[in-house]
Amino acid sequence: MRRRTVTLLWRAGIAAALVCAIGVLPWLSHTDPALTVLKARSADRDPTPQVLADIRAQLGLGVGPLRLLGQWLGGLWRGDAGRSWISGGEVTPAVLQALGVSLLLMAVALVAAAVTAGLICARTLWLGAHRRLDGRRAGGSASAVLAALPEFLTASVLATVVGVQLGWLPALGWYGPRWTVLPALALGLPAGAVLGRLLDDLLPGAFDEPWALAATARGLPGHAVARQALRRCLPGLLPNTGLFVVGLTGGSVTVEQIFDIPGLGRTTLQAALAQDLPVLQAGTLALVLLAAAAAGLAHLLTRTLIGPALRDGALPSLHRPAPPAHRVLPFVYGGLLLGVITLGLPRDPLALDTAERLTAPSLAHPFGTDALGRDVLARVGHGALDTLLLALAITAVTLLTGVALGLLPRLSGPLVDTVTALPPVLVALLVTAVVGSGTATPALAVAAVAWAPLAAHTSALLGQERAALHLTATRALGAGPWYLLRHELLPAVVPPVIRHALLRLPGIALALASLAFLGLGAQPPSPEWGLLLAENQPYAERAPWAVLAPAAVLALLGALAVTAAGGVRRRRRAARPAPPPSEKTSHTRELVTTR
Repeated sequence: MRRRTVTLLWRAGIAAALVCAIGVLPWLSHTDPALTVLKARSADRDPTPQVLADIRAQLGLGVGPLRLLGQWLGGLWRGDAGRSWISGGEVTPAVLQALGVSLLLMAVALVAAAVTAGLICARTLWLGAHRRLDGRRAGGSASAVLAALPEFLTASVLATVVGVQLGWLPALGWYGPRWTVLPALALGLPAGAVLGRLLDDLLPGAFDEPWALAATARGLPGHAVARQALRRCLPGLLPNTGLFVVGLTGGSVTVEQIFDIPGLGRTTLQAALAQDLPVLQAGTLALVLLAAAAAGLAHLLTRTLIGPALRDGALPSLHRPAPPAHRVLPFVYGGLLLGVITLGLPRDPLALDTAERLTAPSLAHPFGTDALGRDVLARVGHGALDTLLLALAITAVTLLTGVALGLLPRLSGPLVDTVTALPPVLVALLVTAVVGSGTATPALAVAAVAWAPLAAHTSALLGQERAALHLTATRALGAGPWYLLRHELLPAVVPPVIRHALLRLPGIALALASLAFLGLGAQPPSPEWGLLLAENQPYAERAPWAVLAPAAVLALLGALAVTAAGGVRRRRRAARPAPPPSEKTSHTRELVTTR
């Protein structure tokens, strides 16, 4: 009970600190909120001292940020989140309506993600049900390509091809169930690819557990064994699924922008850009509460699925020694990527030729040209230096941070939930307010949130590994906590988390791309891949090569990351002598035989 109270207070403290930081955002960024509100209300009106003074008096800015924050918090107890500084309307009904739209979109996107994940795992489930998994190599190139597709690019293609050219589904607006299909696909396909890869990574271990062998020996149907294996693996993914729920609700800003959906992500973005603090604070608080609810539901489902085994320390380990990964594919994908970069580097990425605008691929321009006549191959090659190095650096930092904090679940759990609730755009604005704008701002914003899924994954795997039978036996024979951590827990948990981090490497690049798409990342004439996608997206129908080239390179990066991650496996170890005795079991001096 005491631990739960401490965790609850820690979670409430983080949420309060976040809301307070947003409440003083204009003063942190040293901007005049009256001027920002005036520009949002009427961009053509001159910001005379009298006009600004009237706005300050109308909004009550003269009392200072802390007093304004206190007044807003005081109204929450009555269900009143104040009035919008821009429209003057009540905030609570507007935010609840936007939240309802986002929740509906999230629900349909989760269905699309579940179907996608099921298709990715279908082969492993079939092979496992028929006991044919021995020697199966780790793959996943197709799922990596799907996970590497930018959401805004997928949304633009679906809207243009399916919505406009074919006319099968509505491409703009939000008026009924048919309007949810295309944006849900744009959100659900990449999310389902990531979840499917993580699930496919765990399933072979479940099919190799004693219960599965015994069930097959007793003649249980293969589909029943596959269903139980799926249930066995779900608890390790539930925390990340909860993160996807929040991310699909508040982080779908670009998709909501493209399809003109009045969701919470778009509402929060507009409020952040206009510094409409009442709307921004209420939207952020709604996302934080949703994150807490998703985390609580994931914890409850985990306890429901494997609660007794967790309590009694009776779980087998899911992380068996896996068959070797493909040795050739990483070199093939790496060679193709290196070849594209090598061909692009000698070319000038800034050379303009208006006579060659949007020309198709040719010998002179293998990837074609963009709207200013610049060589796309040159811009892809030069942009790789910034994009790849930055994405690799952020991935390394987030991996170390995620593993370190994931080993302390009581400390990191509430922090993960709160960080995940923040749309990357809002994080970028907060980072800009604190450290100022610059080339490092997008990287700091992405790194500030990208560690959370890895920490959640680490905590979930750690909780199951601590309840493994072999760990209980090793502890009973005198193993101390540090020995268990170094020789049992970390070797079992770190390899799948590294594979997860490599799977998210293209996602890091996509997060930078999304910020560039919204004007918060790299700025022209930089050849950064995200900016290339953002600049050429309006010409996707007329000159698809200008968009497909950077998108294909991102997909190639995803395939390379996943096939290379297949080599990060836990190897079978021989028997070792027992660990040094702990203080409580100094009499124990037997041998410990580990897996």
